[in-house]
Amino acid sequence: MSLPTLTAMVVGGMVGAGVFSLPARFGVATGILGSLIAWAVAGTGMLMLAFVFQNLAIRKPDLDSGVFIYAKAGFGDYAGFNSAIGFWASSVAGNAFYWVFIGATLGAFFDGFGDGDTVLAVALATVGVWLFHYLIARGVRDAAVINRIVTVCKVIPILVFIIVLLVSFDAGVFADNWTAYGYGDLGTLDEQIRNTMLITTFVFIGIEGASVYSRYARRREDVGRATVLGFLSVLSIFALVTLSSYAVVPQPELADTRQPSMVGVFESVVGDWGEWFISIAVIVSVLGAYLAWTLMAAEVMFIPARADDFPSFLGRENANGTPITALVVTSLGVQGLLALTLFVSDALNFMLDLATSLALLPYLLAAAYALKLGLTGESYEGISSGVRTRETVVAGAATVYTLFLFEAAGMEFVLLSTVILAPAAVLYVKARSEHGQRLFSPTEIAVFALVVAGGVTGAVALWTGRITL
Repeated sequence: MSLPTLTAMVVGGMVGAGVFSLPARFGVATGILGSLIAWAVAGTGMLMLAFVFQNLAIRKPDLDSGVFIYAKAGFGDYAGFNSAIGFWASSVAGNAFYWVFIGATLGAFFDGFGDGDTVLAVALATVGVWLFHYLIARGVRDAAVINRIVTVCKVIPILVFIIVLLVSFDAGVFADNWTAYGYGDLGTLDEQIRNTMLITTFVFIGIEGASVYSRYARRREDVGRATVLGFLSVLSIFALVTLSSYAVVPQPELADTRQPSMVGVFESVVGDWGEWFISIAVIVSVLGAYLAWTLMAAEVMFIPARADDFPSFLGRENANGTPITALVVTSLGVQGLLALTLFVSDALNFMLDLATSLALLPYLLAAAYALKLGLTGESYEGISSGVRTRETVVAGAATVYTLFLFEAAGMEFVLLSTVILAPAAVLYVKARSEHGQRLFSPTEIAVFALVVAGGVTGAVALWTGRITL
């Protein structure tokens, strides 16, 4: 893959459904001032994470297996396994979210689709899951080319949305939305910012897209460049979508706008054709993101299997070089979560928050590994002290930011993450047994016990209703 293709994988992974939900998700939480601070915090934190992936690609060029390999290299096999499972599960939850989002979009035109969580919506999503499964099974490279084309097609309508809303700028509405305190109690500024953190993180998931595909890169240095270029492009788009919405619609109306909220906002400015225009863009964008994320999810199962970290059956390829078993498991995982949406009270936001929470562990471990390298000096032989200090500070900032995101996510989603990680350890045990390797080191036993305790606590909380879906 060339630099433009890798960059398109990053942009394609991040510009999915999340951007189309930004107006209402921000409107329910904060005003313009809070959104500006939130984007500054999220942008800075995720930029530090982007630099971490860039620096790791340079310092450890031999680690080209994606995000999980950094956790394994820095903290052992079990940490690497949990990072891979967390990233895979996040991708699966995100893909389920995409299908729910398509259903919610169609629900504006056809009542049978509701908010994307009806039997009809799940049936359509099921057809889509296995249609894309067939497409990807034909070959990863073909799917990557399609993703680059789709990325261009979905960015253009978003840019049209931004331009039209900025041209329609209403100074009075913008002024009232500055703090939005006149509309009701949104909490303190600190609370407002915290309430936006999961959505800002969700829309940036995919920042590691070039890292996942680093083994396909034409030039190794393009991996880091694609990560930073893709991130800066997407940050600009997301921030402008949010601010332009505040420029035309009062905050209470933004908060009550039906998801995908970009549809209602654009329609309020240009009329009925706006609903169709953005709705089509939503479907194209989400399908493109689904393609990219299914590719990533399959890769994240396939590569650890080839490295003996997952059971060997997950490392099988078909005649087209596609990791077919990993793809089947991924498609089945999405199918299972789609069935769950029939019983979840707010399927859209639940899948969004779950996908975000599961992605935090891989990000944290990658940032912590970069910090470890900087502090110990490993891989910095012959590098100036200034460069090492700068990269260590960046890694430290990224680590602190991801820890802050855990706190912002809340204990509910941390426990739900362990509900998935704990039983997944069966795959780890099988993989270790296949190759006659020791299961756990003393430290890993303690970590495993902690994960199991969290999983049991989360399962009991679900059973007793203390955690509700």
